[in-house]
Amino acid sequence: MTSARDLQFKSINYTGLQQGPRLIITGAVHGNETCGTKAILKVMGEIDSGALHVKAGSVTFVPVTNPLAYQLNQRSGERNLNRNLFPNDAPQDFEDQIANWLCPLLAQHEVLLDLHSFNAQSQPFVMVGPRNNEGTLQPFKHAEKERALARRLGVRRFVDGWLATYGQGVQRRMKSGDASQLQLVLRYGMGTTEYMRSTGGYALTLECGQHADPAAPDVAYKAIMNTLAFLGVIEAPQPEPIALEEMEALSMVAVYDKLDAGDKFVRTWASFDTVAKGDQIGTRADGTPVTAEFDGKILFPDVNAAPNAEWYYLTRANTEFERFSE
Repeated sequence: MTSARDLQFKSINYTGLQQGPRLIITGAVHGNETCGTKAILKVMGEIDSGALHVKAGSVTFVPVTNPLAYQLNQRSGERNLNRNLFPNDAPQDFEDQIANWLCPLLAQHEVLLDLHSFNAQSQPFVMVGPRNNEGTLQPFKHAEKERALARRLGVRRFVDGWLATYGQGVQRRMKSGDASQLQLVLRYGMGTTEYMRSTGGYALTLECGQHADPAAPDVAYKAIMNTLAFLGVIEAPQPEPIALEEMEALSMVAVYDKLDAGDKFVRTWASFDTVAKGDQIGTRADGTPVTAEFDGKILFPDVNAAPNAEWYYLTRANTEFERFSE
């Protein structure tokens, strides 16, 4: 098998004659999430054949962002690329090497569409960033643009609150209260979209379906085409936004870690399964029940989580639908 040292990184850019946005679309940030790769290659084939024409701005495709994980057909190569994504002067693993290539590439663009899939059976959804703010965790000024694009990807579920929820979990788990250490640990919550926003752009993570769902590449393809049309990169009708009454908007509120290899779920959970306050979700290794702290929906349940890693999240309804821009 080819070793990591024999791999290389690949991006493909198409630039139109007219002025327009600089878009980047990534697939296989996690190596076993291949729906984005398939959709990207399909769109590139249409551009190369002349069936599709880039008229304005530019689009950069990264079909396989993590070639080591992709080659191994597993989530990560040597670690999770979508955590602690920053350039590193002293790279320690293959994902650090990717970051040193990928982060400057992201910074050259204005908009990122990052295509993923998930483990448990559920419906596709898009993860959006924070509302406009000047805070220290994730300052942002493009919420209207980001959410307007999100409503045109072709999915009806919208989830926000990732980095804030992750940060709350870090603060809860840390005992020392050392602010400098807290900032270091919070960096671990930074992935592709968070890094893109930190450079002044905006970004969306589209979860296209279950890893092996044959419909997931079609979800990714539609999202790419709608994005190209909505941003005016190609000549195509403007996609209609998902109607407010058809939307389901959720906010991530809490993250729960697996503490021991013996921690078990009480059933096979899927993302967006509904729970009521007090419902049992799992059992700790010592027999202590793990129950829902409020009415909500589960997100990203990971039966294979390692000890001291994210086990599941809880979300609750976000009723501020009007904040998703037209």
